[in-house]
Amino acid sequence: MRPFWNVFALAATLTLSACHSATIAATVSNRSGEPLTLVEIDYPSASFGTQTLAAGQDFHYRFKVIGSGPTTVLWTDSAHHDRKVSGPALREGDEGKLTVTFNSRAAPTCSLQLINRPGAN
Repeated sequence: MRPFWNVFALAATLTLSACHSATIAATVSNRSGEPLTLVEIDYPSASFGTQTLAAGQDFHYRFKVIGSGPTTVLWTDSAHHDRKVSGPALREGDEGKLTVTFNSRAAPTCSLQLINRPGAN
């Protein structure tokens, strides 16, 4: 009976101290009043995006940063012009929220709120 309790205690300890992976919760919002196509966010080692983003629509994505470097926002506007702007830099292990907001007649704004990174906020 004792080995059962040892295994049970070990399993409970592992469950309660579950591994936590640092991720960035990204939200891309279209407040421009016009549809956008081919919206892409490049970040160190990968990218994500959506084929279309209607006016007023939000797109959510969660990712893990591997490596360090800048982010880049790419999209095609309603006049079918390809656009590109630089976003904030990310470092491996960063955790928090990234918000990219497209507004009318202006470049998108990026807001990065990180957890536990000195000088990040």
